[in-house]
Amino acid sequence: MESTTRSRTILVVGGGISGITTAVEAAEAGHDVVLVEKSPTLGGRVAQLNRYFPKLCHPTCGLEINFQRIKKSRRIKVFTMATVAAVKGGAGGYTVTVKTSPRHVKPNCTACGDCGRAATSEIANPFNYNMDKVKAAYLPHTMAFPMRYVIDGSVAGTPEGEAIKAACKIGAVDLDEKEETFDVEVGAVVWATGWRPYPAEKLTAYRYDLPNVITNVEMERLASPDGPTKGKILRPSDGQAPKKIALIQCAGSRDLNHLAYCSRICCLASMKHAAYVREQLADAVVDVYYIDLRAHDKLESFLLRVKDDPQVRFVKSKPARIDPGAGDNPILCGENTLTREVYAEPYDLVVLATGMQPSTAEGDMPAFDGDLDDYGFIFPEGETISAGVAAGPLDVSMSVQSATAAALKAIRATMA
Repeated sequence: MESTTRSRTILVVGGGISGITTAVEAAEAGHDVVLVEKSPTLGGRVAQLNRYFPKLCHPTCGLEINFQRIKKSRRIKVFTMATVAAVKGGAGGYTVTVKTSPRHVKPNCTACGDCGRAATSEIANPFNYNMDKVKAAYLPHTMAFPMRYVIDGSVAGTPEGEAIKAACKIGAVDLDEKEETFDVEVGAVVWATGWRPYPAEKLTAYRYDLPNVITNVEMERLASPDGPTKGKILRPSDGQAPKKIALIQCAGSRDLNHLAYCSRICCLASMKHAAYVREQLADAVVDVYYIDLRAHDKLESFLLRVKDDPQVRFVKSKPARIDPGAGDNPILCGENTLTREVYAEPYDLVVLATGMQPSTAEGDMPAFDGDLDDYGFIFPEGETISAGVAAGPLDVSMSVQSATAAALKAIRATMA
C-alpha cells in the first residue's frame, strides 16, 4: 500500500534575497528547509549591488541580518555550488536529486587566505562581472556567506595546486573532489531562481564592444568599495574619471527583438547611478536618455530628488545607435522625441540599462517541468511555487514580499 506520509521539509532552489527570505520564514515557522544555490555564496544579485534605492543604504546590512538568522537556525541546511538535477513525485512527496560541483575546499576552511597567497594564476572574477581578475584560490567577496574559499579546478594536478594544498595548515584543500549527487525527500519545492542581465553584446547597435560602453550591473560594481576600482567610477579604457556620462534606459527592453517587457527596476537603478556620479564627481554631467520613466509608489520621491539636480539632464529619446569617437569616447546618435532635434553627442562613458532576463532563458533549470509565461518567467499555478524575480521583474522589497508569500504556500503544500 502506498504511503500517505507527507514530508514537512521544504526545498528552496536559489539562494538570492528571495530564496533566503523563503528559507528563514519557513524555518522560523517550524519547517526544515534545504536551501540549494548554484554559486559559491548566498546573496545572489543583491550581494553584487553597491546600494539599495531609495535610501541608498548598503545591501550588506539586510543580507547580514538574514545570514545570522540562517546561522542560528537548526532547521536550514545550505548547499552551495549545487543545482537540482531531477524532481520526481508531487506535493507532499517529492524526491529531488541535487548535484554538487567541486569547491575543492572543505567546510573547516577558516578563510585565513593562505591558499590565495600561494596561488599564482588568475581567473576572471564572476562577482565583478569579469571586469577584473582574482587568484585561482579566492574568497568570492568580502561579505561571502559561507565565509569559505573556492579553488578553481584549473589548478588541480598542477604544481600550483600542490603549493596551494601545502599552504593550508588545517588540511582544508581537497583537489580530488568530484561532482556528487544525492536525493532529498521534501513536501514542497520553491523556485527562487532569480534573473540574469540581458546580454549587452546582443544589442549590436549599442556597441558594447567599445571600451567605454558598460552595463548597469557593471556600473554598480564600479561604484562598490569592493569592486574592480575600489568604489571609484572610472573609465575602463584609461582609468580616468568621466566628466560626461550617458545613461540609456530600456537598452533592449520593450523591444520585440530582445526583451518585450519592462523590467521595472531599470529606471530607478539609473537614478541611483546618477546619484553615485554626482556624489563622487562634482563637475560631472549626467544625461538620461529615456522612453518613459517608471517610479512606482513612494519611489517617485527618489526620482524627483534626482531630477532636481541641474547637472542631471533628461532627454526623451531612445538612441538609435552608438558610434566610436575620438579618444575612446562613444557617440550617441538619435533624435530627441520632444524637440525633433537630431543629435550625435560624444560621452566619456555610456551605461546601458539592460533588463532582467529569467534564469530559465539559458536552460539553467533542466529539472523544472512547470509552465513558463511568454517571456520565460515561471507561471505559478497548481503545485508550482515561485519566489521573487523567478516569476517576473521585481525590486528587492517586492521580492522579499513575494518570498514570504512563497514560504506560506510551501507550508500549506506540506500540510494539505
